[in-house]
Amino acid sequence: MPKTAETNSRLWGARAHDWAHIQEGTCKPVYSAVFDRVGLQRDTAYLDVGCGSGVATQVAFERGACISGLDAAENLLAIAQTRVPAGKFHAGDLENLPFPDDSFDLVTGFNAFQYAGDPNAALTEAKRVARQDGVIVIMTWGEPAGMDAAKLVAALKPLLPPPPPGAAGPFALSEESTLREFALAAGLSPTEVFDVSAPWHYPNLETALKGLKSAGVAVRAIEHTSEAAVDAAYSKALEPFRQSDESYRVGATYRCLIAHIETK
Repeated sequence: MPKTAETNSRLWGARAHDWAHIQEGTCKPVYSAVFDRVGLQRDTAYLDVGCGSGVATQVAFERGACISGLDAAENLLAIAQTRVPAGKFHAGDLENLPFPDDSFDLVTGFNAFQYAGDPNAALTEAKRVARQDGVIVIMTWGEPAGMDAAKLVAALKPLLPPPPPGAAGPFALSEESTLREFALAAGLSPTEVFDVSAPWHYPNLETALKGLKSAGVAVRAIEHTSEAAVDAAYSKALEPFRQSDESYRVGATYRCLIAHIETK
């Protein structure tokens, strides 16, 4: 397995259960909105790259799609397989998809492409495995200004090692013009960009910390500093979002681009 996949497998698989059962589901409203927009139908050949524990593929399967998924973390893939037993799940890199050309009607990357070792190569691979009349969806963070969740992302920055030169940050594709240019550079035809609000809800601080610490970036911060340091940073950042019943509500917005295949 290439180095990028090995690293991501370790980081994102470290707390797979918490990611699968607390954090990943926060994006479920986005998955449903995307499938509504693209008109996902029964027997649609669907591939989710960076599929995690399979929440998106489960939503698609319940609508009748034929499911394939790829992720770096085998611990997450094992959960995805239990959620969609009929699905075909593979471990690997986004830049080297183990599928033939022209295989899928729909390919999605939900907060995936910007985290690839080579985002442009990853999107080009998605185009390769999509059919001539297929659709590719790129989901990324919404613009960070004023977003509650962006404040939680920023809270970890002092606890992380310096990023490699030229590394894309989490909001690298958030600006609409940048997102469209990213799709155009891969030879795709962007047709629509839309935002979806998907707030994060946690019943208490313990659950919030478990969910937030299950993300690969948080695992990296724990490795670089300590779990106590990450707990302290997140607890402080969460305080403005605490509700009267001790639950937490954190606003989060995601930006989605729908693109069609122009030429192979």
